[in-house]
Amino acid sequence: MFEVIKQDLVDLEKAMVDAVESPVEMITEIGTHLVNSGGKRLRPALYFLAAHCGKVFEQGKATPLAVALEMIHMASLVHDDVIDSADLRRGSVTANAKWGNQLAILGGDYLFAMAFSLVAKNNYEIRITTGLSELICDLSAGEIIQNKEIYKASRDEQEYYDRIAKKTANFLAICCEFGGIVAKLSAKEIDALSAYGKALGMAFQITDDLLDLTASSEDLGKPAGNDILQGIVTLPVIRALEVSENAQELEQIVTCREMTTAMLERAIELVKETDGLDYAQAKVDEYLELACTILPDTLPAEIREAYVLATDFVRLRKS
Repeated sequence: MFEVIKQDLVDLEKAMVDAVESPVEMITEIGTHLVNSGGKRLRPALYFLAAHCGKVFEQGKATPLAVALEMIHMASLVHDDVIDSADLRRGSVTANAKWGNQLAILGGDYLFAMAFSLVAKNNYEIRITTGLSELICDLSAGEIIQNKEIYKASRDEQEYYDRIAKKTANFLAICCEFGGIVAKLSAKEIDALSAYGKALGMAFQITDDLLDLTASSEDLGKPAGNDILQGIVTLPVIRALEVSENAQELEQIVTCREMTTAMLERAIELVKETDGLDYAQAKVDEYLELACTILPDTLPAEIREAYVLATDFVRLRKS
């Protein structure tokens, strides 16, 4: 899918390992563990694709911002794992499970700070610094909104879309936008790339929420049904609460803070008895179609193809 930027992603891994190296041994240990835990690297990949659309690609200028973007993503996941008391992430032990909540939070804070340090040292223009600040505000706001609504069985679909935009979609949008800025594309092209990233991000998060209900724990690298267990109501559940003949029973389960395994399995069963999964999948398809439609026609053919393949990746992903 990202063959055109394969070398950039290879260079990214080394640059990330270098970035987390510190005179403080524990910081290096935590940072290296997080980098080596892997990930899709979707955010820097989307950024690199856009950055290659300019007349000249300056790796020395492009790579530090890619590292910063992935570090912000990693830091947000570390904090999420602390909030969720998660033991596994992508099949690897989480920082909080390995070192405790305190060191995990401080490790996440260090990654946030390092991201801004990389941006400052490389003299990126002010709209990139401002954009990163707004991004972290969005990530925090999305988490606060989600936390405020846990175990409430909300049926507010628009609130759900607003939440996943802040938690996921706005991040993918800004990665595409920053790549366009680095490539010195026109304002129209940058806006289109940003809109593509947001649509892709909405589809990505809804797919993630679908997989939580349909994939195995082995495929996910974390417990299946974890959203319901954590009191988080996602789009398939919202739909089921609206249309299920057993909506009252489902509401009683998803609002229970002492949910048993049997209750969780019953909740998933109730959702699957409705059109909740199909309803959410239809929304995924809508967003992916929109993403492909709004890609600028001026992109180099191989870059445009990679962006289209990214929509196929989201549509077909199993983990």
